[in-house]
Amino acid sequence: MPNSDFDGILLIDKHAGCTSHDIVSMVRRRLGIRSVGHAGTLDPMATGLLVILVGRATKVSQYLMSLDKVYEGSFILGVETNTQDSEGEVMKTSPVPNISAEELQKYMKAFIGDQYQTPPMFSAKKVNGVPLYKMARKGEEVERQPRFIRVSRFDLLGFDSPRADFLLHCSKGTYVRTICSDLGAKIGCGAHMCALRRTESNKFSVKDAITIAQLDAMPLSEIKGRLIPVASAVPSFAL
Repeated sequence: MPNSDFDGILLIDKHAGCTSHDIVSMVRRRLGIRSVGHAGTLDPMATGLLVILVGRATKVSQYLMSLDKVYEGSFILGVETNTQDSEGEVMKTSPVPNISAEELQKYMKAFIGDQYQTPPMFSAKKVNGVPLYKMARKGEEVERQPRFIRVSRFDLLGFDSPRADFLLHCSKGTYVRTICSDLGAKIGCGAHMCALRRTESNKFSVKDAITIAQLDAMPLSEIKGRLIPVASAVPSFAL
């Protein structure tokens, strides 16, 4: 029987290998409610915080999707792929210059600030109603309109060439793999993202999230108790 009294925000720690829509479908089945959405997509290879909107919380999706995000991830220098991440086909390999961690951090700092970013062809963004990735799989490439993004922090957490670990604070709609690819281009050897985990979305943290396995094991009453009330999560003007 549908549970129409489920309303609020549920924080899920997404596992790798599934889409954000897959997670939404899993939550729908567990709660027995159709009105479920999310506030910001994660690629299948990515893990971490997925803000799930349940019931009337779906009405504030636009506000919650506009929140800044925090990611931790890794990239590999010297290898370029057609998807800009490790799930794609290797298109080019290049020698990695002998740069220090300090020099790499200087390259990364150049990405901080307001800028325009061109969405990658392998993305869910639609052009004339067709997702770009469907065109890319056919070998097609179309013109994409750059969009405004803001990077407020891009820190090097560790560097063991050719792999580097990073922390990124950015605005909504930022393609982190594109930043990694563009960084590799600036260095001159190319790069692709090999790992990504979203840790925060504004005031929401993955530390407070549960996995799908935990969700499936919880009684519905406990799940209901974990729902964050919409009124406490968004300002009154967004309600």
